[in-house]
Parts: sequence; structure tokens; C-alpha cells
Amino acid sequence: MTEQLRLMAVHAHPDDESSKGAATMAKYVSEGVDVLVATCTGGERGSILNPKLQGDKYIEEHIHEVRAREMDEAREILGVKQEWLGFVDSGLPEGDPLPPLPQGCFALKDVEEAAEPLVKLIRRFRPHVITTYDENGGYPHPDHIMTHKISMVAFDAAGDPAKYPDAGPAWQPQKLYYNQGFNRPRTVALHEALLERGMDSPYGEWLERWKEFQRAERTLTTYIPCAEFFEIRDKALLAHATQIDPDGGWFRVPLDLQKEVWPTEEYELAKSLVDTSLPEDDLFAGIRDNA
Repeated sequence: MTEQLRLMAVHAHPDDESSKGAATMAKYVSEGVDVLVATCTGGERGSILNPKLQGDKYIEEHIHEVRAREMDEAREILGVKQEWLGFVDSGLPEGDPLPPLPQGCFALKDVEEAAEPLVKLIRRFRPHVITTYDENGGYPHPDHIMTHKISMVAFDAAGDPAKYPDAGPAWQPQKLYYNQGFNRPRTVALHEALLERGMDSPYGEWLERWKEFQRAERTLTTYIPCAEFFEIRDKALLAHATQIDPDGGWFRVPLDLQKEVWPTEEYELAKSLVDTSLPEDDLFAGIRDNA
């Protein structure tokens, strides 16, 4: 293919791009693919999850600016481009009953209207492939679910010149994937490998919750070999210092074990306008060949 391949990853908050598909993006950047992260919200309502930074008044009062700087650092580490869609974080409601979502937040926007900034970005960047979340949001955060909704609308609308006529010349992406990196087969494999080596596993509670919620298994169609980029993934994740505890569960599985036991990141092919054979090991399968 003579034209440069382009990949767009649509995420809800700054830090999502580093916890979902980051090694995949770094791999494609190393191969010369143009990669753009579209971040829907600024993460303004995200809790400070790093205990070392909790209680910091400056961070609490300037969380939007702090998270933007963290995103800049992660972007540089991954080697990707990044743009904000400009929506306001909805927060994660807690309690019983759940409180209403904040007025004006991303999750309360009209889906067709909220898709327009993403359509504009797709038509300007012209990605061949888009990654996003499934209908459950990966986990049921209202912003993740809304990210799924606008991604589905934008994927179909971007190639239709009759839709969003003021959003630029039409461009039709060829494939759309759901991130499925937090899948049960991977979790079980790493959990069992840790126990076999006499090590503690951070995944015991995860697996119990899977049973409790009777979470349906997703169809994993695409396995991207990217183990050599796990260090870059972790470095980008640590750049989001307000969100990530460096001593937390994210980093309790030795990298050597991860590379040996589960050296891929996984996706679910949701839409394809090209012929491809499953399972795949390339998000651009069927696009390279048919160009």
C-alpha cells in the first residue's frame, strides 16, 4: 500500500488510551502508521486515585489542567497524535439510588449532536481503522457508553455526504473494532501463571466479580502481537499520575511473565467493509491487501 495507513482510537477520558490498546498503538507507530487518539472529555470529574497525590489542593483545584498535561506526556511517550472532542466528564455516579448525572455532561448530550465533532475529526484525519468501546463501554461508565454510541454513529455518517454536510468532505473508514483487552481468557491465563509460580495474583477478585455479574463472554477476533511495546504502554500509563497508583494492581504482574503468557492485545471486529479472515493479527487486515 503506497498511502500511509491511519488509525484512530476513540476514548472517553485521558488515561483510557494508555490502559486500552496502548501497546498496539505504539507498535503501529513504530511501523509508520499515523495514529490519532480522540479524547471525548477532559476527565474533569475523575477521582484522584493515586494515594500519593490525594489531598493535594493544587491538583484538586486544577484537575482539568493537570490531566491535560498528563495526556501530553502520555501522547509523547506513545508517539501518537491526540485531539480533544471538548465534552465535559460525566463522572461515575455512585450510591443507591444512583444520583442524576451533572447537567451539561457528555453522557446527557444528544447522540446525533455529540457525534458531529467526531465526524469532523474522522473526515479531517481520514482513518482507515477506528477502535472504540463496545455497547457496555468496556465497563458501564456513562462516558464509555456514550463514546460507543457516538463512535457507531460517526463511523456510518462520516462516509455519507448527506450527513453532517458542514463537517467536511466525506470519508468512510473501512473497519471498526471494540477494545477487549480486559477479557476473561487473558485474565485467567495470567492469574493461573502467577499462582503456578507461587506468586500473588491481583486477578482473584476480578474473576469472582465476573462470576457474580455473569458477564457474557465477548468474541475476540483480533490478536495484535505487541509484547515488545508493553514497557511503553506502562510508561504512558504512569504519566497519568493522578489516576494510576505506581504500586497498584496494574503493575503487579512481571513484564517477562506477561510477554511469555499473553503477548497480545485483543479486539472484537464490529464493522468491516473489506474482506478479512478471522482470527486476525493485524487491524489493517484486508485493507493492506485491497488498497
